[in-house]
Amino acid sequence: MLEVVDLTVQRGTRRVLDGVSLSVQPGERLAVHGPSGCGKTTLLYAIAGLVDIERGAIRISDRDVTTTPAHQRDIGLVFQDNQLFPHFDVADNVSYSLRVRGTAKRERRNVAEEWLSRFGLTGLAHRRVTELSGGEAKRVALARTMAGQPRVVLLDEPLTGLDDHLHEQLLADIRSVFDRLGTTVVHVTHDRAEGAALCHRSMDLAPLG
Repeated sequence: MLEVVDLTVQRGTRRVLDGVSLSVQPGERLAVHGPSGCGKTTLLYAIAGLVDIERGAIRISDRDVTTTPAHQRDIGLVFQDNQLFPHFDVADNVSYSLRVRGTAKRERRNVAEEWLSRFGLTGLAHRRVTELSGGEAKRVALARTMAGQPRVVLLDEPLTGLDDHLHEQLLADIRSVFDRLGTTVVHVTHDRAEGAALCHRSMDLAPLG
């Protein structure tokens, strides 16, 4: 379970989030909608521990992680721009979190192969990420997040920039993986149809001021 209570984020003199609360049950997927500038991405970054908060609490499975460093929160974040490591091949990108944990190289490769297969990327383990198509790069970013087996997955508009066919294909694949694993998800998107197709329910963020 993910619980956010009275979350407030200040950036300089500008208040980005003011008293935002949400609760996501285990295995539930929540879509967060709102116009540009309303703080959707900031909300994800705050949950992940990537921005400081002014006030509020963040709990995962009844554990207060409000002041816990990002790498210890057991949260996976898929960035809108993927943020793959260009000096690693595809498999090393996917298995990066396991490398940080000290997992043996052979096991890392096996896990990477498994997740690449789940996201339709069999055979691409040794490819350079600079040689991937846009759709392939997004799949690698998703596989990298899921390979770490986080308790909560945060999606920051991961399907942006895909043509209609690739968008629908990847959306179906993501939904299938999440359904099979019972993944707890917060999905930020401006596309309400996408949110409805992937998530169980939605909430809106309104811009401040």
